Amino acid sequence: MKTGKLLIGVLAGLAAGAALGILFSPDKGRNTRRKISEKGETYLDNLKEKFEDFLISATNELEYAKSEAEDLMEKGKDKAKDIKDEFKSKTESAPKTS
Repeated sequence: MKTGKLLIGVLAGLAAGAALGILFSPDKGRNTRRKISEKGETYLDNLKEKFEDFLISATNELEYAKSEAEDLMEKGKDKAKDIKDEFKSKTESAPKTS
């Protein structure tokens, strides 16, 4: 999650710097507004792409963790069954006292 926040912060800083650079450049208002709009669209497209990459990565990590948890749970069940069977075997073979 920290990487996502850092990425958003960096992109926001770049967008703000670009917007300020364009605002203070000596150009006509119409040209300035067009440049700001184009830069905004470019940054938005880049942000969307990075966010999609982040979602894919997070989804893959979640699927891997889920798979590992399922494997661990299965191993735990198998171990519990082995212990139960061993206990049952020992109690059945033990001499009965009356």
